[in-house]
Amino acid sequence: MSAERDLSPLAPGVVRALNDKLYEKRKVAALEIEKLVREFVAQAKTSQIKHVIQILSQEFALSLHPHSRKGGLIGLAACSIALGKDSGLYLKELIEPVLTCFNDADSRLRYYACEALYNIVKVARGSVLPHFDVLFDGLSRDIVTESNQFDLVSFIPLLRERIYSNNQYARQFIISWILVLESVPDINLLDYLPEILDGLFQILGDNNKEIRKMCEMALGEFLKEIKKNPSSVKFAEMANILVIHCQAADDLIQLTAMCWMREFIQLAGRVMLPYSSGILTAVLPCLSYDDRKKNIKQVANVCNQSLMKLVIPEDDEMDEARQLTTILAEPTSEEFVSKPETVSSGFLDVASDSNFSDTALTASSCERIQVTLNLDGIVQVLDCHLHDTSTGMMTRIAVLKWLYHLYIKTPRKMFRHTDSLLPNLLRTLSDESDEVILKDLEVLAEIASSPAGQTEGHGASDNSDVQPNLVELQVPDRAGQLSSSGMKGLECSPSTPTMNSYFYKFMINLLKRFSSERKLLESRGPFIIRQLCLLLNAENIFHSMADILLREEDLKFASTMVHTLNTILLTSSELFQLRNQLKELKTPESCNLFCCLYRSWCHNPVTTVSLCFLTQNYKHAYDLIQKFGDLDVTVDFLTEVDKLVQLIECPIFTYLRLQMLDVKKNPYLIKALYGLLMLLPQSSAFQLLSHRLQCVPNPELLQMDSTKATTGLRGTSVSNINYTELLQHFEKVQNKHLEARHQRAGRAEQLDRRVVL
Repeated sequence: MSAERDLSPLAPGVVRALNDKLYEKRKVAALEIEKLVREFVAQAKTSQIKHVIQILSQEFALSLHPHSRKGGLIGLAACSIALGKDSGLYLKELIEPVLTCFNDADSRLRYYACEALYNIVKVARGSVLPHFDVLFDGLSRDIVTESNQFDLVSFIPLLRERIYSNNQYARQFIISWILVLESVPDINLLDYLPEILDGLFQILGDNNKEIRKMCEMALGEFLKEIKKNPSSVKFAEMANILVIHCQAADDLIQLTAMCWMREFIQLAGRVMLPYSSGILTAVLPCLSYDDRKKNIKQVANVCNQSLMKLVIPEDDEMDEARQLTTILAEPTSEEFVSKPETVSSGFLDVASDSNFSDTALTASSCERIQVTLNLDGIVQVLDCHLHDTSTGMMTRIAVLKWLYHLYIKTPRKMFRHTDSLLPNLLRTLSDESDEVILKDLEVLAEIASSPAGQTEGHGASDNSDVQPNLVELQVPDRAGQLSSSGMKGLECSPSTPTMNSYFYKFMINLLKRFSSERKLLESRGPFIIRQLCLLLNAENIFHSMADILLREEDLKFASTMVHTLNTILLTSSELFQLRNQLKELKTPESCNLFCCLYRSWCHNPVTTVSLCFLTQNYKHAYDLIQKFGDLDVTVDFLTEVDKLVQLIECPIFTYLRLQMLDVKKNPYLIKALYGLLMLLPQSSAFQLLSHRLQCVPNPELLQMDSTKATTGLRGTSVSNINYTELLQHFEKVQNKHLEARHQRAGRAEQLDRRVVL
C-alpha cells in the first residue's frame, strides 16, 4: 500500500505508522486513531466514524501485506475503545474483519486478531450477545458471568459441533469456554455433559501438552461435580461413551475414562448393569497390563470388582419381565457425599476403591424399578476372551472368576449357556498357568455339582441358540445299571447321587481331552484330578472314570489312564479317606467301589495287583500274579513291576509290610511278593524286594496247608465279592490287549515292508 495515498480522515503519518513492521509505531498510530474517533463521537459525526472503520477494515485488516493487517487490527481495537458504550452501534463492522484474520496462516497475526477481538468485546460487553454464534471463540468470561441473557440451550448444539474440530486453536478456545461456563454458579453443564463428553475425550488426545492439560482439568472439574451431585447425572447416557474411550490407545484417555467408569459404577450402582458386556469388553484386557500401565490396571481391577458386586441372586429370576431390583432413585446430594474429602482429592486417584457402603444407595432414597441383567451379552464377552489365545493370564483368571460368580449368583440362567461354554472351559485346562487351571476347575466343579444343573433325560438345555458348539456327549447305554439315587438321565453314573446331570458328561469330556492330548495327561493330568477330588467327591470321580474307561475302545489310552489314576490313588494326600475306605472293604459301598475300579484297572495288570494290595486282597493278588505267566511280558511291564516294588517301600504300604510279620495269617501276601520277585530280572528292585522278604520270620511256614490260612481280608462284606468272576474279567481284558498289540505289530511290519519295497 502506498503511504502517500489519500486515506483521509487518517493523516499520512498515521497511515505510514500502521503499515510499519515495528509494533511500537503501530501502537502510536492506534493512539492517534483513538483520539480522532473520540473527537468524532463528541461531534456526533457518525459517517466519519463509519468511514474510519471502513478504511481500517478494507485497506488494512484485509490487506495482503501482513504488517498492514496487524495495523488494521490494532486500529479497529482503538476505534472500539474510543467508541466506548457506543461501540455496539458498529459491532458488525468491527468484528467481521477481525474474525477473518482468525484464519490467517501467520500465527502471530492470529494472536493480534484474538487480542483485538478481546478489546472490542471487552468494551461492548452485553451488546455482543446478539452476535454470539459468530463470536463463540472470542467471548470472554466477564460477559457471560455478568449477563442474564445467555442462552445455554442454544449454545450447546454449537459447542457440540465445534468440539470435534481438529484445529488446536479452536480446541483451546473450546476448552477455555467450557472451563468458564463450568465455573459460573448459575449454569449447570452437567445436564448437557452427555452431548460434549465424547468430544472432550477426543480433545484429551491432542498432541499439544497445554491443550491436554486444560482438557484434563475440565474433565476433573466435571467429575468433581458428578461426585457432589450424582442425583442429577445422566449416567446411562454416558456409559457407552466411557466404554469406547476405556479402550483408547492413548494412555491418558484410557486412564481418565477408566477412572470415570470406576466412579460411575460405584455411584450409579445397578443402573450400569445393562452396559456390563461393554464395560467388561473394555476392562478385562486391562487386567493383564504390565507395570508400564500399572495405574490403568489398578483402576480397571476396581471397576471389575465393583461391577461383579452388582450381580445379585435376584437376577436369576426366570421371568425377566417381572424382575424388580432396588436401584438408585432420587437421593439428596447429602446422602451421596458420605466422604466429602474424596471430592477434592482429584479424579485420577487410581488407588481409590470405594466400598459400596459408602455410596448413597440407601433404602430410604430408593424405589423399585426394573433393571435387567444382560446375561447373554456378558457370557458372550467372557466366552470370547476365554477362547482368544492371546488373552493375558490375569484376564483369563478374571473371566473364570466372573463365570464362577455368575454360576453362584444366577445358576439357572447360566445353565442355558453351559453347553456352549464347556468346550472353552475344557480347552482352558491346557493353559500354562496353574492358577488359571485352578480357577477353571472351580467353574467346572460348580457346573458339575450345582443343583440347577439337574436336568431330565439327555438334554442339558432347551436353548437351541447354544447348540452349534456343543461338545459330543454320547453316553453308553446303562439300562439296568442305574441306581435308585434319583438320577434319571443316562448321563448319570450309579455312584454319583450328589452330582447333577453334567457331572458324568464332564467326566466323559475330561477323559476325551486326556485321550486327544496326551501331553496334557502327562504334565497336568494328576494335578487336575487331585484338584477335582478336593472340589468334588473323590469317590464319585474315581467311580465314574472307572465306569467310563471300562468302555474305552483305545486300550492303550485306557491302560495309561488307569496307571495314572492308580498312582494318584496310592500316593496323593487328597485321597487319604478314599484309601482308608478301600483298605478295609467293610461296607457294601466300598465293595462296590472296589469292583468298579477293579474292572477298569484290569487294563493294566500291575495296577490291578496294587489295587489288591491296597484292599488287602492278597489271595486274589497271588492269583493274578500266577496269570502273569500267560501275558506278554514287555519292558514296560517289568518297569511297572519295578515301580510297584518301589511303592511297597513307601509309607502308604506300611501296614502291608507289618502284615509280613504274621506269616501264618497272611501267607498269600508273602507268596504274591515272591511272585513279583520271580518276575523281576536281577535289578535294584529285585535286590530291594529280596532283602525285604529275607526279613520275614519263619519262612518254613509258607509250606503250611493253604486251606487253613486266611485270605488276608477283613470285614464281613467281602464275601459278597465274586473273585472268580473278577479273575475271568481280568483274563478277558488282557486278551483284548494282547490282540490289540498283535494288530499294532502287524501294521508296523506291513509298513516296514512297504518302506523296503
